[in-house]
Amino acid sequence: MSDQRDRVAVFLLAENRLLREALVRIFNKKNDIEMVGASGFTPLAVEEIAAASPDVLLMDSFTVELSHLEFIREVQRAVPGLKVVMIGMESEEQTFLQAVRAGAVGYVLKDASAQEVVTGVRAAANGEAVCPPQLCLSLLRYVARQWNQVPSFQVKASLGLTNREQQLVLLIGRGLTNKEIAMQLNLSEQTVRNHVHHMLRKVGASDRLQVVELCRIQGLAV
Repeated sequence: MSDQRDRVAVFLLAENRLLREALVRIFNKKNDIEMVGASGFTPLAVEEIAAASPDVLLMDSFTVELSHLEFIREVQRAVPGLKVVMIGMESEEQTFLQAVRAGAVGYVLKDASAQEVVTGVRAAANGEAVCPPQLCLSLLRYVARQWNQVPSFQVKASLGLTNREQQLVLLIGRGLTNKEIAMQLNLSEQTVRNHVHHMLRKVGASDRLQVVELCRIQGLAV
């Protein structure tokens, strides 16, 4: 019992029986890994996984359609701390990002070796992300886009700026005039002026650029 607590508990969810049996044989040979369950997808899959209480769920990408990745969120709610590693994936950026947004921390391409799958499971269990090198750049670009597009909650809390006002700050920081901002956001120029005026009063700034600088200090990527 004591040595089992030091082993990574893995549940395998895969529709293909041959794949399932092959991976179970491989993992059973590893002293640091314990297979606590293996099955195809069923309506009771979440309950079955929760009962096994694994550290890592190794999931065949064909088990759950990418349009139904809510399954990942559901099983992670049922097993707090569960790490999900998906195997058999395509090296397509949108598919990869969709899996990441759903909560997967590991993504192993369909041409990966058995050793790469094992390594991915160990890495996920240790709190590491598993990302194919050819897709790492996609992930970094996605994070950069999110940082620039999603309003900062810290700015909202400390300066009281609304999401729309923070959006205006980003555009002001890029050097756009009120007229250019109005055209980009499909607003009237007067509406933009009103927003800017309210921002100045709200944060106690004397001009537009001072608002931008205050937001930079609070962590908004302007």
